[in-house]
Amino acid sequence: MVSPIDPTAAAFLLAENRNMPMHVGGLQLFEKPEGAGRNYTREMYEAMRDVEEISPLFLKHPHRSLGTAGQLVWQPDEAFDIEHHVRHSALPKPGRIRELLELCSRLHGTRLAWERPLWEAHIIEGLRDGRVAMYTKTHHALVDGVSAMRLLQSVLTTDPDKRNMPAPWGYRAQRPATDKSSDRSLAEIPTAALRSALGITAEAAGMPGALVKTISKGLRNETSALSLYAPRTILNQSITGSRRFAAQDWPIERLRAIGKVTGTTLNDVVLAMCAGAMRTYLLELDALPEAPLVAMVPVGLNAKQSQLASADGGNAVGSVMVQLATDLHDPADRLRKIHRSMKDGKEALSSMTPVQIMAMSALGQAPAILAPILRMQGIVRPPYNLIISNVPGPKTTHYWNGAKLTGTYPLSIPINGMALNITCTSYDGKMAFGLTGCRRTVPHLQRLLSHLDDEVAALEKAAGL
Repeated sequence: MVSPIDPTAAAFLLAENRNMPMHVGGLQLFEKPEGAGRNYTREMYEAMRDVEEISPLFLKHPHRSLGTAGQLVWQPDEAFDIEHHVRHSALPKPGRIRELLELCSRLHGTRLAWERPLWEAHIIEGLRDGRVAMYTKTHHALVDGVSAMRLLQSVLTTDPDKRNMPAPWGYRAQRPATDKSSDRSLAEIPTAALRSALGITAEAAGMPGALVKTISKGLRNETSALSLYAPRTILNQSITGSRRFAAQDWPIERLRAIGKVTGTTLNDVVLAMCAGAMRTYLLELDALPEAPLVAMVPVGLNAKQSQLASADGGNAVGSVMVQLATDLHDPADRLRKIHRSMKDGKEALSSMTPVQIMAMSALGQAPAILAPILRMQGIVRPPYNLIISNVPGPKTTHYWNGAKLTGTYPLSIPINGMALNITCTSYDGKMAFGLTGCRRTVPHLQRLLSHLDDEVAALEKAAGL
C-alpha cells in the first residue's frame, strides 16, 4: 500500500547525495553462548535471514513518478530480497578491532539505493577474540538514532537462557521502538528545525522576552540556545562520501566520579573529554582557532522540571550551542566553562514553550542547513563546528538468543560543512563513543580516541582523583 512520506523524512531523502549519505548506523559486539560450535556465526546469520515475516517498516522504499504527481511516497517492495539486506561477512586476518572498524567505515560510506527498502545488516565473523559483530545501517527517513537504539533493545533480553528472539526487522504486533511521533528524537533536531523554519507558527513568532534575550546573547557570542558564530575550522568545509569510523568505551563510573568531585554532570564530563581531545587533535595539525569551538548538543528537558507543556507529556527537546573552551589550556577550566555553558543554554530553553524551542532551533540550524543546500560554504560562517549527542541505552547486560551483547557503538551522519559527528551511547556501565567523519576532511580520525583517553586521565588528575 502506497503511503505519503512525512516532511521530515522527505527532507532527509532530498538532502542526500553521493557525498552525504543520510543513514544512521550501529555496531554491536556479541560474545558467543557457552558451547557454541564453529558454525555459530553462520547460524546467527541464518536466524537473522530466515525470519517468518518482515515488519512493514523494512519492506517499503521511496518512490516518485508522474503517477504520484512528483510527490515522494512510500511504496512496498514487490520483489523484496532478504539476502540483499542481511549479509554474512568476514574480516581479514589478524581480525583486530582495527579491521572491523575499517570494514564499518567502508560500509557506512555507501548510499542505500531508493529502489529497495533503505536498510542493511551485516553479520561479521573473523574477530580473533571470538566475538561476533553486527553492523546495521538504516536511512534516517525510516528511523532516527534514538528509535534505532530502541528497536535493537526491543529484541534483546536480560535473560541469558531465553531463545527464539526475533531479528530487529522481524514482524511483531507491537513495535513502540519505531514510533517517531511519540517522542521527538534528539538526533532529529536539525531536520525538524528546518521544517519549523519553513513554517513557524504564530506562537513561535511571538516569543518576546526569551527571543530578545537569546538572540542578544547569540550576537555577543555568549552561550545560549542559539549560536550565530563559530570559528572556521578544518571540519567546516565540503566533504566527500568516504567515511572513517572510530569507537571506544570508558567506564561510566570514572566519568561520574569526575562530575561528583567537580559538581558537574556526566554530560558535562563527556563534552569536556571531546573538547580536550579536539584541542589536542587540532593543535597537532596546527589548525586550532583562537576562538573556542562551538558544539551543537541536543538536550532533553523534563517537562516537570522545566515547566514546559509538552504535548506528549514526555520530554521537550531542544539544542544548546555549547562553547567548548578549546582556547583554554587547563582541563579543569574547560570543564567549568562547559558546565556554565550548558547551564545557561538549558536555562534559556526552560523559559520557552516547546514550539518556541523548535523555532529557536530553526534559527540556529538555518545557516548550517541552508549553506550546504545553496552551496554557500565558505561564504556563510558556520553557526557551530560539530555535533555531539548522547543517546541513552540499556543499563544492564543484554542478550540475543544467548549471545551476550558486550558493546554497542553508534555511527552517525557527517554533512557538508560539518565533517565530524560524535555520538555517545551508554550501555551496561560503559559510555561508548562513536566518531564518524569524512575520511579526507578529518585526517587520522582514530587519533581522537587516544586524545579522549588522555583527557579522562587529565580530568581525573585535575579533580584530585
